[in-house]
Amino acid sequence: RGAELIKYASNAFLATKITFINEISNLCEKTGVNVEDISLGIGSDNRIGGRFLRVGPAYGGSCFPKDTKGLVSAAEKYKTNLSIVKSVINSNNKRVSLLTDRVHRILGKSLNNKKISILGVTFKPNTDDMRDSPSLDLIPALIKQNYEVRVFDPEGMEEAKKSLIKYKSKIIWCKNAYEAALNADVLVILTEWNEFRALDLKKLKKLLKRNVIVDLRNIYNPIEIRENGFEYYSVGRVSL
Repeated sequence: RGAELIKYASNAFLATKITFINEISNLCEKTGVNVEDISLGIGSDNRIGGRFLRVGPAYGGSCFPKDTKGLVSAAEKYKTNLSIVKSVINSNNKRVSLLTDRVHRILGKSLNNKKISILGVTFKPNTDDMRDSPSLDLIPALIKQNYEVRVFDPEGMEEAKKSLIKYKSKIIWCKNAYEAALNADVLVILTEWNEFRALDLKKLKKLLKRNVIVDLRNIYNPIEIRENGFEYYSVGRVSL
């Protein structure tokens, strides 16, 4: 019983760190502060530590969603209120909606014939794991807004097709990142695969309809990417 509670509590704490820095990033965008400076500053305090303080869409995978919910369920069984963990779950659930709304604002009011390129569908790089990946909420939300969605992931395509089978006629599955970018109005980086860090920006500019990149993992340097002629949006670093 103690070992089980240790596992639940550990993963709930790490999920809390991720959710905390994601919420702080929202404030950073309004105040003009770089969230990466905040992460570095608080992470240098050895009472806190720097791991799990990177902003992104939302936590996913096999452990954090399951264990946070499991911990709350166990607490309710024993009539104990874990309000912090409940808030973490609630905030994480709202994260994808917040970022979907951001894409809408960037594209403007007219939704007709807008094409979106999604790079990365797994919840983290170097895996084909789709369990509770933010893409499972983001992609359907975009489809419901009548966007054409073009998708590529280095390893997660087959699992993604199974997970999103309901939308198979609405998604264009691409062979590589450049095919996904073809004639897209906006390119959204959802998973921080290393190959996305090394994209040929000149080639990308020729393929995109509009040179707009929404980087939900902050893998690019804003100054460098804008110097290459892109309209660039990241998380916690730029006010919209």
